[in-house]
Amino acid sequence: MDGSGQTSYIGDVGINADTIAAIGKLDGAQGELEIDATGLVVAPGFINMLSWAVESLIEDGRSQSDIRQGVTLEVFGEGASMGPLNETMKEEELKAQGDIKYPIEWTSLAEYLDFLVEKGVSTNVASFIGATTVRINALGYEDREPTPEELESMKDMVRKAMEEGALGVGSSLIYAPAFYASTEELIELCKVASEYDGMYISHMRSEGGRLLESLDELIRIAAEANIRAEVYHLKMSGQDNWGKFDQVVAKIDSARAAGLVITTDMYNYIAGATGLDASMPPWVQEGGYEKWAERLQDPAIRKKVYQEMITPTNEWESLMQAVEGPDKIILVGFKNDSLKYLTGKTLAEVAEMRNTTPAEAAMDLVVQDGSRVGTIYFLMSEENVKKQIALPYMSFGSDAGSYSIEGVFLKSSYHPRAFGNFSRLLGKYVRDEQVLPLEEAIYKLTTLPATNLKIKKRGALKEGYYGDLAIFDPEKIRDNATFEDPMQYATGMVHVFVNGTQALKDGEHTGALPGMVVKGPGMKE
Repeated sequence: MDGSGQTSYIGDVGINADTIAAIGKLDGAQGELEIDATGLVVAPGFINMLSWAVESLIEDGRSQSDIRQGVTLEVFGEGASMGPLNETMKEEELKAQGDIKYPIEWTSLAEYLDFLVEKGVSTNVASFIGATTVRINALGYEDREPTPEELESMKDMVRKAMEEGALGVGSSLIYAPAFYASTEELIELCKVASEYDGMYISHMRSEGGRLLESLDELIRIAAEANIRAEVYHLKMSGQDNWGKFDQVVAKIDSARAAGLVITTDMYNYIAGATGLDASMPPWVQEGGYEKWAERLQDPAIRKKVYQEMITPTNEWESLMQAVEGPDKIILVGFKNDSLKYLTGKTLAEVAEMRNTTPAEAAMDLVVQDGSRVGTIYFLMSEENVKKQIALPYMSFGSDAGSYSIEGVFLKSSYHPRAFGNFSRLLGKYVRDEQVLPLEEAIYKLTTLPATNLKIKKRGALKEGYYGDLAIFDPEKIRDNATFEDPMQYATGMVHVFVNGTQALKDGEHTGALPGMVVKGPGMKE
């Protein structure tokens, strides 16, 4: 299955060094290493359109939970990117580090990606530049418009990143301080990325009550900045919004018919994962974590925050309001060792243990943990997940790190999407529920995202392309991770090659670290 979406065929693939040298009937050819893939699917390596493996790969470059699903490219940059950093940001990052500790030896985004590859990673890596990161770099965590000079400085950062190979501009607009950015500010940044043929990719301002208005904003940015745009993890959050599926698709189809390039990606679960910050109003978070925690300890402010947390609103995106109740909120990521015993419990359970309300328990936990606290929210409908998977412009991203089931990773819990997102597509939705044909699913994991990102020589089995291959058993591939027990590798992926080097052999990691930096279309040679 070459990634094109066309009918599969029987053939051979010949790899020389890091490149696919020949495809077809290669009966007379001999290889130093030969693999008999009879009965298996040979596909291009999969592209993870939204990876948060930025820290997990520093700790363990093997990218175990993704490689074991056939992922050969991790794409970073949902609003926050690992550069450009100024000295203050570096200090803040060091202070905010949780279980994974590392020195910050880079300043620009390109330097971070080079740092990863020099350290050694099994997957290829690429990144958008984060609109939030650029904003913090220029004006900190303040809720205000940038001055003309600050905006110029932000545009310069985007320009430099694009010339160094960033894929475009990424935003995540429900979170402070990204929430403070105006549409006009984002258009200005995107105009720069557009000059380099980059993409705008966004966690929109709302995936719930103001979902349609937020989609309008993304389409406006695409039109006014003359840029391709993608919706990160498309969803209709909260039961009141499940019925908006048809309106969302109609809006996207109409924009595409008018000549705009609008695409989407998703993870294949009915729950999302973020932090308790997504349950509190953005104003209380202005100035960064320390100011936020300080305000939460002021009785008058706390009372106001409490009221806003329990009152339905469309002024900001409240995930606590979007779920059916606090029993649908699972706490999975604590920084403070003394709170790790709460990992895996629901907010309802913790509130009951502490004899307090869920909203107050959430505020207390943020203060006590020294972090936003990693949180899973059950928000979506299974019916919509299936309908989204079938959309012709949908690709896939885990929205998670890539972990091993050992060492420092055992100190936290995770959303099962980190271990199962891609295998779940191929097992549950393609084989078992027949939501779409296997060839089409492979296209959406490979050629579609590579084309959307305008990256060269990736995402297809073609002569002259890099030797990124995922070889799996279509009858056996499955996700094993659950919300109750997420740390279980997917099974059924047999061999994985990255840049012609075998990273997975007979389902086990070889230890190879052949990953490279993948550059966007604006790269100055």
